[in-house]
Amino acid sequence: MIGNFKDLEIVVITGLSGSGKSTALKAFEDLGYFCVDNLPVSLLLPLLEIKEREGPQKLALVMDVRGEDFIENFEPIFKKVRERGYYLEILFLTASLEILIYRYSQTRRPHPLGKDIPLREAILKEADLLASLKEMATTVIDTSNFNLYQLRSEILRRYGSRERLRLPTIHLLSFGFKYGLPAEAHFVFDLRFLPNPYFVPELKALSGLDGRIKQYVLSSEEARRFLDDLSGLLNFVFPYYEKEGRGYVVVALGCTGGRHRSVAITEALAERLKAAGRHILVTHRDLEKDSSV
Repeated sequence: MIGNFKDLEIVVITGLSGSGKSTALKAFEDLGYFCVDNLPVSLLLPLLEIKEREGPQKLALVMDVRGEDFIENFEPIFKKVRERGYYLEILFLTASLEILIYRYSQTRRPHPLGKDIPLREAILKEADLLASLKEMATTVIDTSNFNLYQLRSEILRRYGSRERLRLPTIHLLSFGFKYGLPAEAHFVFDLRFLPNPYFVPELKALSGLDGRIKQYVLSSEEARRFLDDLSGLLNFVFPYYEKEGRGYVVVALGCTGGRHRSVAITEALAERLKAAGRHILVTHRDLEKDSSV
């Protein structure tokens, strides 16, 4: 499938109402994408046929429950889009129930499904209706901890570095288990079995970006063997993701606080995969949080 795509590359921005889809769309517009908000899913294929005649370009399209036919038709239509040779990514934005309730209380805008039911029920209903779409998504971003500017920066960082969407990307994400699992991860690896620099007084205040932390973590036999095995696993499975048209894979590596071990191993893994010719994006989600274990 890779290499046989038509000239258009499409990002469908979808997800829960209040999760930041309009902000994301503006960021894509800044990146030079042709953008449409609230496009009825039934118009997707006709739009692509029109845009294809204009030559190679990237499109970012917001489609969600505001469209009356969206829930019934998104799955068969997205399937047809891919069958016809277009490259389609699905970017699903989500946020916690409490955050969404707070955002709606600030904007005082009605929820699309909230005409006859309370806001909390409307949010839960929407999440249930979109559960299968979330499973289909290429990328899931939890915006609970993002303000408007941070979400915009995240979109610019993730997509601005990708010259062509169809070129495969491995996104390496370090995180702390104490702050929760990353919702967007395809693979999650627990690094809490490795020796912890937090308990070494002269290393405690440093981060995994510091050479002394890297040396400490990578000096262990288990860390070196883990890197060897994980590099081999990713180099083995990633071509199969490419074959299925899923050229964006998120690999999350976690320790307790997301500051020491996960950061050091993520950086070392990135070096290995870059050396193997992979396009790598690195995020240290919890690096700037406190330095607890």
